[in-house]
Amino acid sequence: MDHDRLGRYQAQMAPGTLLREGLDRILAGRTGALIAIGDTEEVAEVSTGGFHLDAPFTPTGLRELSKMDGGLVVTADLSRIVRAGVHFVPDASIETVETGTRHASADRLAKQTGIPVVTVSASMSTIALYLDGQRHVVQRTDALLARANQALDALSRYNDRLESVTATLSSLEVADQVTARDVVLVAQRLELVRRLAGEVRGYIRQLGVDGRLLDLQLHEATDHLADLAGHLRLDYSDDAEVMTFDRLSALVDSEIVDLDRVAAALGFSGLDDRLSPRGMRQLLLIQRLPPSLVPRLLDHFGGLQGLLAASHAELREVDGVGETRATLIRDGLVRATEAAYR
Repeated sequence: MDHDRLGRYQAQMAPGTLLREGLDRILAGRTGALIAIGDTEEVAEVSTGGFHLDAPFTPTGLRELSKMDGGLVVTADLSRIVRAGVHFVPDASIETVETGTRHASADRLAKQTGIPVVTVSASMSTIALYLDGQRHVVQRTDALLARANQALDALSRYNDRLESVTATLSSLEVADQVTARDVVLVAQRLELVRRLAGEVRGYIRQLGVDGRLLDLQLHEATDHLADLAGHLRLDYSDDAEVMTFDRLSALVDSEIVDLDRVAAALGFSGLDDRLSPRGMRQLLLIQRLPPSLVPRLLDHFGGLQGLLAASHAELREVDGVGETRATLIRDGLVRATEAAYR
C-alpha cells in the first residue's frame, strides 16, 4: 500500500474540506453515494448511462446529484463534477469481499481503474475509501481525537525515556566510556518516538481543521528529533554505512526492540564495542556557539577529551574564539562535566 497516496486522499476527505462537507451532507440526507475520483479513460470504459456534466464541484451539488440512482464521476483535483447517475460496470471477475451492490462495484472499480472510489452507506451511516485494493473507513472525529490523544500520551512517555538514555549517553561521552550499546539504545528510542509521531500525524491528517491543536502539540514534542539524529550521525559515523537512520524504518516492530538487530541496521559490528565520540553533539548543544566553529575546535584539540581538558587561554588560541566565546565554551563544557558526575 502506498501510504503517501492514502494520506493525500485522507487529507482531501478530512473535516473542513469541500469533499468532506459534501459527504457529510449525503450522510445527513441518508441517500448514500458512489463517487469515482478521476475522469479517466478507464473509468469511461466501464461507465454506462447517466448524464454528462461540467459543473463546479460544490458540497451542495454533490449532495443533490447523489439523490439520483447511479454514481458520480468527479475530476481528480475535485474541481468539477463531470458525470452523474452513472451505472458502473467493472469486470465481475475481479475478486471482492464486499456483498452490497454499491460497495462491490466501488471495490472492483477502484481495483480495475486504479483511481480512488468513495462510498457513503445510507444504512450504516459510514464513509469508505477504496484505494489500492483496500477499504478504508473514514472514522468519526470523536473517535480519531480519542486515538490521537492516546498516541500523544504514549509519545510523551517515550520522549521521557529518550531524554533519559540521551542524558546517560552524554555522561558516558564526557567520561569517555561509550559503547555501541549506549548509542544503539538512543537510536532505538529515537526510532520508536518517530514511529509514534508518524501515527499521530496520520490522525491529524484525517482530522483536518479539527486537528490543529494536536498538530501544535506534535511539533512541540518532536522538534528535537531531527537535530538528535543528525548529531548522533556526526559523532559516530565512520562512513556512509554507519548511523543511517533510514534503515531503522525497515525494521518491523518485533525487530526494533532487538538491540542486536538495531545495531546491525545502523552498521555496528557489536554492542560491546568501545566508541569515541567526536564531540559534535556536546558542542552543538551550547547555545550561541556558531556551528561552523565546532569542527575547528574539535580538530584543534583532537576531539572531545582534548577539548574538555583545554584551558580558557588555550581556547582563545583557536581562530574565531575570543574572550566571550572562550567563556561560553568553558561554561558549557563545565556544565556537561558536572552533569556527568552527579
